Amino acid sequence: MNTDPTSPAQPFEIFLVAAPGLEPVLCAEASDRGFTNPTMVKGGVTVTGGWPEVWRANLELRGATRVLARVASFRALHLAQLDKRARRVPWAEILRADVPVRVEASCKASRIYHAGAAAQRIERAIAEELGAPIVKAAPKKTGKPADRDAPEEDTRPLEIAVQIKARIDDDLCTISVDSSGESLHKRGHKEAVNKAPMRETLAALFLRQCGYDGREPVPVVDPMCGSGTFVIEAAEIAAGLKPGRSRSFAFEQLATFDPARWQSLRGNTTVTPPQVRFYGSDRDAGAITMSRANAERAGVGAWTDFAHHAISDLTPPEGPPGLVIVNPPYGARIGEGKSLIPLYHAMGQTLKTRFTGWRVGIVTNEAALAKATELPFQEGGVSVSNGGIRVTLYQTDPLS
Repeated sequence: MNTDPTSPAQPFEIFLVAAPGLEPVLCAEASDRGFTNPTMVKGGVTVTGGWPEVWRANLELRGATRVLARVASFRALHLAQLDKRARRVPWAEILRADVPVRVEASCKASRIYHAGAAAQRIERAIAEELGAPIVKAAPKKTGKPADRDAPEEDTRPLEIAVQIKARIDDDLCTISVDSSGESLHKRGHKEAVNKAPMRETLAALFLRQCGYDGREPVPVVDPMCGSGTFVIEAAEIAAGLKPGRSRSFAFEQLATFDPARWQSLRGNTTVTPPQVRFYGSDRDAGAITMSRANAERAGVGAWTDFAHHAISDLTPPEGPPGLVIVNPPYGARIGEGKSLIPLYHAMGQTLKTRFTGWRVGIVTNEAALAKATELPFQEGGVSVSNGGIRVTLYQTDPLS
């Protein structure tokens, strides 16, 4: 790995965190967005580039949970060696002395096995070599993330601090800077949410998995839209709006940040009004109010329609067939969703009888609920954790 991660002539590895199970979909998105050498790994995708690519990944990628800049890598067999080599990292070229730093470490199959002691050595190296104030990391949540330097999600409130993640795996220490800060599903538009909302990053990847990338002028319908996530994401994709356009990022607090270049990158957007509209409906009137407000904040209110009615009253909009995608209610545990079988059956009957030529994607946690729709789902299906519940995306070909 390069010794000067700030040099544009020395690209480094950038890790794009994905929800485990959706790595191939994020890899396809990174490839479409022109990132160099996208490669699937457990828990995400690696690409190569410099800091402008880090900024662009945060700004443009819809499916990444966060973006880690892997700025250093070295062998460390004991804590004294870790201390010595951590001091060789060019911290002053990466971090600012006036911005607090938080360090998290993890150890796996290594002679250094105490993550807290490892974090302390790196904290001391940063404090003594750079002079930056150190913020102590909160205790880790239980569970084993797919990539130990890249948890799938962390909902703890963040202090204003840059986070350093050190992963020691088989005696190899990889040091990364979390360039995102808050999770990238927080676009900055959705102030109102309903229960168990679909995260924007998951919604974007599910849309892509269903073949929707905004290039073809086809409508998208969500008949149980909740706070409008699928509908709003689809409209933004069709319009060419960048998902990170309305929020700030941790990389703005780094020594590598160039405000003028960032503003040029951020402002380089051509919005193309979609040729079709995007539709959401829900039997909860409050959900429709939330969806409309969220769509307006996202700047897609002119291209979205939200209606208050039950699934049995759903009819296809005028125009060509498109995609129906829905995240209906499901039980928190397998077997708890039996009471929902009539709802799923009614949804399936409505789609089969009225949506000929449309493709369908349904996200649920039980095969029995998907089966209750009596829709002709394809074999397999992408499975992923959503809010701690394992869910699967069931897809159909165009209905006949």
